[in-house]
Amino acid sequence: MSYLDATQDLYKQAALTPDVGLCCTTNPIWQFPGLSIPKIMQEMNYGCGSTVSAQDLVNDPKILYVGVGGGMELLQFSYFSRQKGGVVGVDSVNEMLEASRKNFKIAEEENDWFQSEYVNLVKGDALNLPVADESIDVAAQNCLFNIFKIDDLKKAVSEMYRVLKPHGRLVMSDPICEQPMSDELCNDDRLRAQCLSGSIPLKEYVKVLTDAGFGTIEIRGKRSYRVLSPNHYPTKELIHIESIEIAAIKDPMPEDGPCVFTGKTAIYFGNEAYFDDKKGHVLQQNQPLAVCDKTAAALANASNEIYISESTYHYNGGGCC
Repeated sequence: MSYLDATQDLYKQAALTPDVGLCCTTNPIWQFPGLSIPKIMQEMNYGCGSTVSAQDLVNDPKILYVGVGGGMELLQFSYFSRQKGGVVGVDSVNEMLEASRKNFKIAEEENDWFQSEYVNLVKGDALNLPVADESIDVAAQNCLFNIFKIDDLKKAVSEMYRVLKPHGRLVMSDPICEQPMSDELCNDDRLRAQCLSGSIPLKEYVKVLTDAGFGTIEIRGKRSYRVLSPNHYPTKELIHIESIEIAAIKDPMPEDGPCVFTGKTAIYFGNEAYFDDKKGHVLQQNQPLAVCDKTAAALANASNEIYISESTYHYNGGGCC
């Protein structure tokens, strides 16, 4: 049995019998005015964060969500795209697709505005999406891509890039891990399917995205998620796993490389009214400006009168680049 087969089996069982402890989000389940999320959807919320952000969901976007779970985020996305087929949900597990269909009927009873036809559920594979080129405004996945080994991860990301419109957004939540994992952990198909042993360092994760062509990366959140301890897992040391929320935007790639926002801020404290680097970055005296890591390094080299903060790994737009 391959790790993909193990994943199919795990989520087939999770569809037939909801497994509340399979994943655990480390942020609140977003509630919006007039939105009721059925209890069964919350029990089947097999994600490690959230991919739903109002700033991405304007003007009735066409949304793709890969790995449907119990349908909770599909329902949340539908709140912002109330049109037939406005949200496309793709999953390779028949039982999960059927569970979502049933859950949407419950959602219709609890929400006057919601119709199941807002969501088009499609049998498909993240490595070969049944979606046309450049047809999607916002694509999302939650706690799925970390399961893939590196070649499959690159393929899944390239598929998302393919289906997105120019300037479209790929919004994701996944576990990451800065510590090296043993071969025994990495090759344990069950632990990989449980979104544990496939976690990779953030820089490697971001590189997969930028290598695919995404010109702007936003790290929107980073939180503690799990620990793998020697008394429970095949490891000799305690391993700390974090979850990230990240947006990769299909912007043109800048000549000097991608803009990766990790929550750095620049503040000019010199005696002039402002500092202008003549490259499009103007810092008003003692006013913070969110900057990408590339610009932060350039500004630090340009002047000793600019304070550059450490990365917070919480960035929600409004930067200079």
